[in-house]
Amino acid sequence: MAIYFDEQNKVINLQTPDTSYIIGIYDDKLPVHIHYGKRLEKTYGIFEMLDVPAEHANTCDVVSKDFSDGITLNTKLLELPTYGTGDYRMPAFHAQYEDGSTITKLYYTGHKIYDGKPGLENMPSSYVEDDSEAQTLELYLKDELTGLKAVLCYTVYNDRNVITRSNWFVNEGKAPVYLQRVYSGCIDFDSKEFDFVHFYGAWARERTMQRTPLINGLQSVDSSRGASSHHHNPFVCLASHHATEDTGDVYGMNLVYSGSFESGVYVDTYNKTRFFTGINPFDFEWKLDCGEMFRTPECVMVYSDEGFGKMSRTYHEFVRERICRGKYRDLERPVLINNWEATRFDFTEDKIVAIATKAKEMGVELMVLDDGWFGCRNDDFTSLGDWFPDPAKLPEGLGGMIERINALGMKFGLWFEPEMISEKSRLYEKHPDWCLHVKGRSRSEGRNQLILDYSREDVCDYIIDILSDIFEKNNIEYIKWDMNRNMTEIGSAVLPADRQRETAHRYMIGLYRVLGTLKKRFPHILMEGCSGGGGRFDLGMFCYFDQFWTSDDSDAVERQYIQTGTSYGYPTMVMGAHVSACPNHQTGRMTDITTRGHVALGGQFGYELDLATLSEEELKEVKHQIAICKEFNTVFHKGDMYRIKSPFESDMTVWEFVSKDQSTAIVEIFTLKGTPDSASESIVLKGLDPTAVYVERYSGRKYSGEALMYIGLKRTRPRDFRSELLILERE
Repeated sequence: MAIYFDEQNKVINLQTPDTSYIIGIYDDKLPVHIHYGKRLEKTYGIFEMLDVPAEHANTCDVVSKDFSDGITLNTKLLELPTYGTGDYRMPAFHAQYEDGSTITKLYYTGHKIYDGKPGLENMPSSYVEDDSEAQTLELYLKDELTGLKAVLCYTVYNDRNVITRSNWFVNEGKAPVYLQRVYSGCIDFDSKEFDFVHFYGAWARERTMQRTPLINGLQSVDSSRGASSHHHNPFVCLASHHATEDTGDVYGMNLVYSGSFESGVYVDTYNKTRFFTGINPFDFEWKLDCGEMFRTPECVMVYSDEGFGKMSRTYHEFVRERICRGKYRDLERPVLINNWEATRFDFTEDKIVAIATKAKEMGVELMVLDDGWFGCRNDDFTSLGDWFPDPAKLPEGLGGMIERINALGMKFGLWFEPEMISEKSRLYEKHPDWCLHVKGRSRSEGRNQLILDYSREDVCDYIIDILSDIFEKNNIEYIKWDMNRNMTEIGSAVLPADRQRETAHRYMIGLYRVLGTLKKRFPHILMEGCSGGGGRFDLGMFCYFDQFWTSDDSDAVERQYIQTGTSYGYPTMVMGAHVSACPNHQTGRMTDITTRGHVALGGQFGYELDLATLSEEELKEVKHQIAICKEFNTVFHKGDMYRIKSPFESDMTVWEFVSKDQSTAIVEIFTLKGTPDSASESIVLKGLDPTAVYVERYSGRKYSGEALMYIGLKRTRPRDFRSELLILERE
């Protein structure tokens, strides 16, 4: 069993292999948080460790008369903090009732423990393949005055150091309830001795790691853009001040959601820390009618007592095996080439076939046709929504193009942006009310486009039907689903006034329905997501997409920061990474084909350039890179990743990938800033078999595993932007 209930002491112990999450039922009424950290077997006397006795509480605190000993909620560690009864910290739940009041008292009425894990209606979530691999706790709470019922749902995986959490709210009263703040995860700690770690950025520089000590007050990151965004990521951590890659306590929290979110920490005057994540309460409200249920997105929590590295590897394995799903979860992906940086909008069918022909010679397996194939799309001002081929570019339609690509022995893939609509389009002429808009307000554009209103069932049905028709009639084996702008004028023509603030969340529900339907109908299609690059890189997306374009910035130097930051919460298996043109289109930087290839091998590998422009020496290197990718895909994508040196802390980046059986290690060494005449420095490896002897493929040198892990390899940094790839194989 993974979940134990001590009935005498009213304590519930949720146990993973290495951790415990312990909840107490205080006074048979209030769920309180007792412990999240190293695994505990015995919980005797644990309530006495929770807090100072009530008689010693601060005289300025309010004492609740709902409990036998008159406690103050302002100092309690709570599982679902609400507003209005003495806890002055940021609540995890807030609602307004028929009489205009916003006070909620959700008290314990019972619980259930069972094998397996429930799904979430209308929302993506992690899963189990067999009920025996997890146990679930449902805590039942109720506000007797209003009839609002809450279900706090926790799932513990027996063989993984992962706990998932979601909250459900059911209106069993006689009047509507207006939900205004509904966080998914909230943990109270009795200390503020942590650093807050998050990953900020912008377009083309996503997920830059930032680590700051906690202060008293609020520290949070969020998105109110209708997407998880380039600017902040839902994945956040609390880390002990001394935590490193290999030591110290680290708590990770991530949200299985792709819309507006808020994640952060609140430290009160007593130095108690509240760690939370959920739907952004800004401009959110949900009318919960009598008998209706609202489910929050799922939160995935990981605790590590061995630093960031163990936490990351726990997330990596979990995302690969219990977030990702479908045919490609366990298959290696084809090496692809995308025409965008080679042609932009200016291409013909013959040009695409020429790019594919050269790519096939190098060993590329999939040709992807990007933006510009549909409607009258010669720039980004027109045609989104008109998903029919442009006869000027594809005179034989998609079918003719695909036949020529398939005749080369290659798969064919296609770019779409199905959430968007151009004002200059047939679809907009027919349905101008199908976009997000507010009556009487002008319609802001981003990249010269508007957003279709996916909160509407008719819009979602239309997209499902038109894409299904294309997929049924053409041999398309990959799609790139893009989304290039965020929401403004968030309103729907079909929702009543008291539900307009539901639009953004209903949009996400609609989007998930569209993606889920298409994935089920067309399981053979490899689906890659994109949002101006990595602007919607989150666990919600990975319940549908097999991989995601990590950033529009494909510069080999910038990508070291982007892919390193991304790796803290997400595995390499989901990171789209391409060798692109030089000079780089985003930065203008010059890097050699070897360095560009080594960086891209640290993700889902592909190319985004015209190979015909490369020299014979460069083409030889391309063939070599593709051969390495195909031989060692399993190591790169399903092995254990170690961040030996981080670009956020060093002038070098070193990534190590170790196969699960420790037989193979691939080490990628990148110099960011060369230092002529520099002293050598040690690159100490991790995760190897200390008793084994490893042979480096290219040099033939032999090393003991223990020497590699305890002494390390010596390297200098002679020149900027150079790289080296080592393949170590057990003798």
